[in-house]
Amino acid sequence: MIEIQNTTRTGQGPAMFTRGLTKRYKGVAALDGVDLDVPRTAVGLLGANGAGKSTLIRTLLGLIDPDDGDASVLGIDVRRDPIGVRRVVGYMPEADCLPGDATAADFVAHMAEVAGLPARAARQRAADVLYQVGLDEERYRLIKGFSTGMKQRVKHAQATVHDPLRVMLDEPTAGMDPQGRDEMLALVARIHERMGISVVLSSHILDDIERVCRYVVILDHGEVVASQPMETIDEGGGDLLVRIDGDRAAFIARLQQLGAEARPGGEFGGPDEVIVRRDGDASHDAVRDAAADLGIALRSLQARTRSLEDLYFGNVVSAGERR
Repeated sequence: MIEIQNTTRTGQGPAMFTRGLTKRYKGVAALDGVDLDVPRTAVGLLGANGAGKSTLIRTLLGLIDPDDGDASVLGIDVRRDPIGVRRVVGYMPEADCLPGDATAADFVAHMAEVAGLPARAARQRAADVLYQVGLDEERYRLIKGFSTGMKQRVKHAQATVHDPLRVMLDEPTAGMDPQGRDEMLALVARIHERMGISVVLSSHILDDIERVCRYVVILDHGEVVASQPMETIDEGGGDLLVRIDGDRAAFIARLQQLGAEARPGGEFGGPDEVIVRRDGDASHDAVRDAAADLGIALRSLQARTRSLEDLYFGNVVSAGERR
């Protein structure tokens, strides 16, 4: 077994650290040897439904025992001290698990007491966080009368009521209308940027990750296919959009002979467009040489930045081809 950091119960250490983390259900790997070393920041956990995102979060919280491997959160060993992890981490589950016959104020105060706050302090803290999530006037209503968006806000409030060092939010915008989604993402950004709480935001929506997160982990079929800062997505990557006068098929074939990755323009591109995978100066040289070899005129050449969508689909497709 790999020895991992277990510094203190005060939450010192990497945000998430795993080695060989594995969890199987009926022979199917929900997590397949996951290795992560993620810094303290706003982290996006991206993947399709069934990719293993919720399983990873629950395992890191000590709610699920892994079959193999090791993990720590904020330096606290998940297997040795799961209660210690949950003492400093807040959790917003995806499932609708709220008690309908309780008021928002009672429920969130109860969760604060469970986390160790005295009753009076728990009441005050619950009022504060419900105000912050926009439920100040509704806090004495029964939860069963709440809309989906209001229930999501209650779940967000209970995740932060004990002033955690980190929160894990599992599909926080699920079922919300566009306005509610915008407001929820603003709440998530605020607790990270203004309150200094590091965040894990699990979602299958790329735009949610792009708007809030500074680091992304992409899961596919229980495997990590990418783990990197958002700011590095475009480093050394992206495409060249080339428009030509001439035989596009012959131009693409010649580019491929020269070692460049090339394909026709997208569905909405014209018949003169070619997409060339950017590879430093080599891709520009290949375009120049292919045009010269075939006597094809270049009408334009434009660099396109690489997006999170490119990173996601490129890595997921590559992982699928390897399987």
